Amino acid sequence: MQGWILNRFSQHALRPDSHGIHRLLAEAQQENITVRIVSPGELDIVVENDGRHRFLLNGQEVLRPDFLLNRMGSATTYFALAIMRQMENAGVYVPNRSQSIALVRDKLHTLQVLAQNNLPIAKSMLAKYPIDVDLVERELCFPVIVKTLAGSQGRGVFLCETRHKFEDLIAMITTSQGNPNFVIQEFIGTSVGRDLRVFVIGKSVVGCMKRIASPGSFKANYSRGGTVEAYPVTPLIQQLAVKAAQVLDLEIAGVDLLFDDRGFKICEANSSPGFRGLEQCLGINIPKEIYRYIATRLGEEKSLLHINDLGTPLFA
Repeated sequence: MQGWILNRFSQHALRPDSHGIHRLLAEAQQENITVRIVSPGELDIVVENDGRHRFLLNGQEVLRPDFLLNRMGSATTYFALAIMRQMENAGVYVPNRSQSIALVRDKLHTLQVLAQNNLPIAKSMLAKYPIDVDLVERELCFPVIVKTLAGSQGRGVFLCETRHKFEDLIAMITTSQGNPNFVIQEFIGTSVGRDLRVFVIGKSVVGCMKRIASPGSFKANYSRGGTVEAYPVTPLIQQLAVKAAQVLDLEIAGVDLLFDDRGFKICEANSSPGFRGLEQCLGINIPKEIYRYIATRLGEEKSLLHINDLGTPLFA
């Protein structure tokens, strides 16, 4: 099995703190899988009338891999999505497809799809200019959460405890950025400083942890200094996380749940979830689970086609 991992940085420029990438590389070696880290900047795609799907890596034509795993998440660019579409059209197995990543990169679109499928979400509004603060207060009440449409690891998320703080934040945003798109969301007080990260692969939950914010912060992200602890996977957690991943068409997903009086509400879903905290508190091997799932899916697809045209060497 041979694959590419699409990443912001190339294999030669990997940062030491890129935990997920280094773990995927190490586990690939253990599983005897050939994996190469590639960045969009290293690739070119050529579209031709004869239906061929050509890929150039650093200017040299290469053969397609068996699978492509995107680890760019919300940082996935238009060009990266174009690379993924070309791979998909060429028959490469892509666990989280381009259209699914484009969907979850947009937090409002994600909420719209979840709500359409009767999944519990926090009540939300898209900012419209000029912003009617009276309407926001009437619909959501203060405090409120303000989120940029794209972002991860808690970036671009703000808590406005009062109307005055909300007005100040909006004034600052519009002064510096014009009229950007962002979501205004009800504040779930029962979940302040804590939430759940549920890791889904296929139709199964492979791990669940509670994230707890550091003192003085309302953001529970592990990457922002929060702590984590194992949390039992209840039937409700299993149902919500798996269904959320399915309706968003994500085969590998990190689903974030907020604690609510009646159970949970879905905060968001991530197409390239980190897993350092999960491995630390649960003692599970996430990269191994990912590769075994990919191997199973590749086997299923080859069986359905009754052919195997992916067995050629990866690089020319």
